[in-house]
Amino acid sequence: MEASLGITKEDIGTEKISISKFNETCKKQVMRYTREWEDLTEKMGYWVDMDNPYITYDNRYIETLWYLLKQLYDKNLLYKGYSIQPYSPAAGTGLSTHELNQPGCYRDVKDTTCVAQFRITRDTKSEFLYRNTDTYVYFLAWTTTPWTLPSNSALAVGPGITYVRVRTFNPYSYAPVTLILAKDLLPAYFSEKHAELDIAGYEAGDKQIPWKMLEEFRGSRLEGIRYEQLIPWVNPGKDAFRVLMGDFVTTEDGTGIVHIAPTFGADDFKVAAKYGVPPLLVTDKNHRNSPLVDRRGRFIPIADLDEDFIKASVNVKEYGIFAGRYVKNEYDETLKSDDATVDVDIAVQLKKENKVFKIEKQVHPYPHCWRTDKPVLYYPLDAWFIRTTSLKDNMIRLNDTINWKPESTGKGRFGKWLENLVDWNLSRSRFWGTPLPIWITEDGSEQKCIGSVAELKKEIDLSVKVGFMKSNPLEDYVEGDNSAANYEKFDLHRPFVDDILLVSSKGEKMFREPDLIDVWFDSGAMPYAQIHFPFGSLSPNPSPNGAGRKCTPKYQTARNSKDALLKKLA
Repeated sequence: MEASLGITKEDIGTEKISISKFNETCKKQVMRYTREWEDLTEKMGYWVDMDNPYITYDNRYIETLWYLLKQLYDKNLLYKGYSIQPYSPAAGTGLSTHELNQPGCYRDVKDTTCVAQFRITRDTKSEFLYRNTDTYVYFLAWTTTPWTLPSNSALAVGPGITYVRVRTFNPYSYAPVTLILAKDLLPAYFSEKHAELDIAGYEAGDKQIPWKMLEEFRGSRLEGIRYEQLIPWVNPGKDAFRVLMGDFVTTEDGTGIVHIAPTFGADDFKVAAKYGVPPLLVTDKNHRNSPLVDRRGRFIPIADLDEDFIKASVNVKEYGIFAGRYVKNEYDETLKSDDATVDVDIAVQLKKENKVFKIEKQVHPYPHCWRTDKPVLYYPLDAWFIRTTSLKDNMIRLNDTINWKPESTGKGRFGKWLENLVDWNLSRSRFWGTPLPIWITEDGSEQKCIGSVAELKKEIDLSVKVGFMKSNPLEDYVEGDNSAANYEKFDLHRPFVDDILLVSSKGEKMFREPDLIDVWFDSGAMPYAQIHFPFGSLSPNPSPNGAGRKCTPKYQTARNSKDALLKKLA
């Protein structure tokens, strides 16, 4: 929609276009292909009432969604949390895991990957790693997203994994180095026959690089060892840059050592929080802390940072080269497919500084946004979640009672999805859709979840009494009248619902949470919302049997279809 209007998401709610005008355009767009849909439905012989279709933007449909959300809220199954979530910079909103599991969302892409060298700080704890060597000692950590390396604040190893110390030479700088990596992954980086070469006889530029294994030990011995910041653009604060234990670390690929950027990975976020390692955050001009990459997918421009923060924590000379650049070229419409990427430029910089051991292009699956076809980032978000994990065991049990045909449908893709179920990220940072019916005080101490128009009307009356609102926009709404005319007296969409202020039990103002809900909740709730459950049956037009009574819907079948082929098939 933004593209058709020649705007970006950032333009909505500004002088370019108001939220109300944007949403009105969206509403018209919803019905744009009605004729084509009805034609296809008829040709398919799809059994549906086309005279009185359900429409998800109808206030009655929204009211049912609000009712269902309140049921979840009252059962403590709807909550607000802060975590790393799939996020689409192009769409400007978070995504749920099931959105990423749609066919075609994961695609094979060819990205620049690198194995970075993290120089170990020499002290009492790390002294055993410097024993019998004449070089600096480095941890090797592999990443498919070099743009996250400036946000690194820890490394993770597996406590039970066997690691080795190897004396060799860097293949780019030819500098002598001693490296730490998992023993099982030695063959990925070192040829067995080169272990026989004389290290003393190596000359810079030799293609055959000698190496020697000095020692092996368990990962548990590495806990707490400190290392130097790889890319010192921003100082994250105290207690960063140390080795942590992680049960998610494997030796399937990489080096057996995981680079941890707490702002851009779910495992990273959890393990850093567990060990008290700070994420790398910056302070913007509005004095808000945020990741080094903004929600548009750019390294935050220096002009957008707080001046005091810049003076205290930013290496302007180094960071200025990358500030403002998009971490994925797809986010920048001015870039071409063959333009250099941030990943390449970071890898080249590390190569010059003797901080990378291997750089290569690699094909790997990467998630894309189903709305925009552009790459997704994993990003820290405040979001509202449905606590689906609390029902996980029961859903798995019930799934096992279903006689799936073919069996692989339920036991395979769907069964695996249930086994790996996470809480549903429900909220979306958008403008057109069903608003989240939750109001919160400014300090976050009190919340209200609204489950019906009648309930909202009563709450607004209280707000009018204390002077927070001048009048009640639902004043003419009649409870119990389910007609279209009654529900067309108001609009539950943004921006109108955003203007509603409620009053807390302490007499404080309550503001609506600005997010919308996932469109897949809209779709999934259709069996309830299409009949305006539990408020009464829909009667969009006067019934021939009397107003308010349910008519028999005119279902489309192959037999009564106007299409000759379908009649023949019938």
